[in-house]
Amino acid sequence: MRGPRTNLDQWHCFMAVVDEGSYSKAAEKLHKSQSAVTYAIQKLEEQLAVALFEIKGRKAELTDAGQLFYRRGRALLDEALRVEASAVTLAQGWEPQLRIVSDALFPQTAMLDCLEQLAIECPETRLECVETVLSGAEEALLEQRCDLAITGIVPPGFLGDPLLRVRFIAVAHRDHALHQLDRALSYQDLRAHRQVVVRDSGARRRRDSGWLEAAQRLTVSRIDFSVQAVCRGVGFAWLPEVVIQGPLNSGLLKPLPLNEGRERFAELFIVLPERELAGPAARRAEALIKNAAAALTCDRQR
Repeated sequence: MRGPRTNLDQWHCFMAVVDEGSYSKAAEKLHKSQSAVTYAIQKLEEQLAVALFEIKGRKAELTDAGQLFYRRGRALLDEALRVEASAVTLAQGWEPQLRIVSDALFPQTAMLDCLEQLAIECPETRLECVETVLSGAEEALLEQRCDLAITGIVPPGFLGDPLLRVRFIAVAHRDHALHQLDRALSYQDLRAHRQVVVRDSGARRRRDSGWLEAAQRLTVSRIDFSVQAVCRGVGFAWLPEVVIQGPLNSGLLKPLPLNEGRERFAELFIVLPERELAGPAARRAEALIKNAAAALTCDRQR
């Protein structure tokens, strides 16, 4: 038995009435007559064999079935828009825009090298690179605000490839009071001093990664700011080794002689939100970033 034959125009009309709150406003948004919108929804109800709206007073409200079909219809239209966007991308070649969201743990120099190469290979593509901390990239994936993400957290519904393992070292300025103790340190020793932490850039599920509940705390928004703060002796912190190699080599920063927990590790993953719909610029960016991460790993192992 053949199912009901609906079309995208009918679903657009249905969504618009719900979103705009009335048939007249929906017609205005869709640049249609009100009678055309009414007819489209009547045909949709007829083909689905359910009532989508019921009249309460002077207002049309969604029935239980209407609420179900609204959710499913929204997913249907979103998928149709993604397919159309993919078709446009394939027809045009390089995408007109590429949005990359990168966890701040991925080295800036490596990212700039990748962006420079992309700018040469696809000069007509507008490149956007946003740096995030902790759950920021995860949030961008969930809210469909990126075409490629480098994240420490792969949210449910997405697949990511391992990209880079980042080592953090507990450090402080060479003249910091903790180094003057001249002995192995415990967590209790640390809690008496100011810790520098980086604030989660996500808005929905913020995390305080690595905070020891020290009596004093300095919270900053960027990793480079935290490095500068520790280099000035403002506090101690666990900082990415790849970022502080210079201050470590010069002796400005010294690793803290902890009994345990001297180092920590974070895993970064690279995610193409919808690989089958990804354009050539997104795929090329993924390849460049993977190559850059592999080179960083090789350099570290030498």
